[in-house]
Amino acid sequence: MLQHPVEAAAFGHALAQQFRENVETVASPAIGGLIIGYEVARHLDARFIWTERENNVMTLRRGFTVSPGERVLVVEDVITTGGSTRETIDALEQAGAHVLGAASIIDRSSGQADVGVQRYALATLDAPSVIPENCPLCAQGLLVTKPGSRKKVTSDK
Repeated sequence: MLQHPVEAAAFGHALAQQFRENVETVASPAIGGLIIGYEVARHLDARFIWTERENNVMTLRRGFTVSPGERVLVVEDVITTGGSTRETIDALEQAGAHVLGAASIIDRSSGQADVGVQRYALATLDAPSVIPENCPLCAQGLLVTKPGSRKKVTSDK
């Protein structure tokens, strides 16, 4: 849906409504959270920044900085384990920001992902993840791609 600007704007507006007060900056992990983070920031009239991996560590780059105590909302498109969101929060807190919460369009963890701050999602799904050793498609030797993942999952068989 984020490929359609009108729909992206509507989802951004819906998320922004949950965080109307006190947000100075919206931050998203690159790359999946960029469009929705920008839209949330636009609806909140807030600044928008993002984190990226550098040497496998989520960090603020491209000259982005935060002021001590700056009130930041972290926004993602989809939260599965919460890993990228948590890494973004850690990078922001290490830089001195105060992270108010996290938001996403979809929560695939059934509300179980712990990112260390209060979270809000427009929709919550029960979409279990499996490790390669327990994956029936991997057992068949099929290549499995998890959207948004940093690597393809393959079976050792």
